[in-house]
Amino acid sequence: QVQLVESGGGLVQAGGSLRLSCAASGLTFSNYRMGWFRQAPGKEREFVGRITRSGGYTFYADSVKGRFTISRDNNKNTVYLQMNSLKPEDTAVYYCAAALQTADWAYWGQGTQVTVSS
Repeated sequence: QVQLVESGGGLVQAGGSLRLSCAASGLTFSNYRMGWFRQAPGKEREFVGRITRSGGYTFYADSVKGRFTISRDNNKNTVYLQMNSLKPEDTAVYYCAAALQTADWAYWGQGTQVTVSS
């Protein structure tokens, strides 16, 4: 049974930082590209960024580029989202997801709340 469990969310002031973690189990983690998404109240879920299976390549949404960094540790089956210079508009539930190569995102975590106060 595949499980993705996010952690690290919380309340932070604007300009602050948080690091989210997503621990994976039940799959061969290094075979999956990993992604981060977020959903703010009343809005659709949006893509934040993704990382390749080896961690050698990352891609980000324009809204977070230069502020957020995705990394992974395949030995720990964990992907991270380092969020710096946080803004109130970054407030959302953040989800990690896993996909094989070019396939759709097959597995999702339960999400972790990030709230940025102004």
